[in-house]
Amino acid sequence: MTTGVGTDWQSWQESWDRQQEWYMPDREDRFRIMLDMVEASVGPEPRVLDLACGTGSITARLLARFPNATSTGVDLDPALLAIARGTFEGDERVSFVTADLKDPGWTRALPYDSYDAVLTATALHWLHSEPLAVLYGQVAGLVRDGGVFMNADHMIDESTPRINAAERAQRHAHMDRAKREGVLDWAEWWQLAAQDPALAGPTARRYEIYGEHADGDMPSAAWHARVLREKGFGEARAVWCSPSDTLLLALK
Repeated sequence: MTTGVGTDWQSWQESWDRQQEWYMPDREDRFRIMLDMVEASVGPEPRVLDLACGTGSITARLLARFPNATSTGVDLDPALLAIARGTFEGDERVSFVTADLKDPGWTRALPYDSYDAVLTATALHWLHSEPLAVLYGQVAGLVRDGGVFMNADHMIDESTPRINAAERAQRHAHMDRAKREGVLDWAEWWQLAAQDPALAGPTARRYEIYGEHADGDMPSAAWHARVLREKGFGEARAVWCSPSDTLLLALK
């Protein structure tokens, strides 16, 4: 069994960031606003659930800004969790849980019953609307009164097809330019991960779990806000958006 001893996890973390920024050049903006709203809502020492955490991108930025915060990362992807665990090994502020968010009992694996903030980014769009609504109900049960949930993701307004088409064309033109400059796309990044001795096994397992990357319904921000209120949050609305993505905040 490969232990990953000697693996440069920070380099893998940075490689993941670059690959994600190819799709989302404003990725750091959403993280900054997300943490602004964490501080505004629950203060600078929050207990955070990093939902569908991947490599721990949110956790890294959370702890850099709020050294007294604590974070629980939860995900099912064995390869991304390997990078996350390697990156934060020895940091007592951070723990990681392997769990399937579609499993009705996934919250029982968490170390805490409640959190000041539940944060997620570019992760839940692979869920279709019905299981996502169920998940939102579970999240509402985890957020303490006065706490927050924030989801930064693709949220498509089908009532504006011409605007959507213009945005999509502009985004793909940017991506094409970056690709010519050597930026790795999603498929190429995973091919590279499969060649690393520390990640080859976890990468093979993640493809057994997920297959190829697939998206869910990606409903509008208005849908997310309505469902979150229905599931137990007192208020919900967008606090940031780009032409393609939205950061939606729900306050318990």
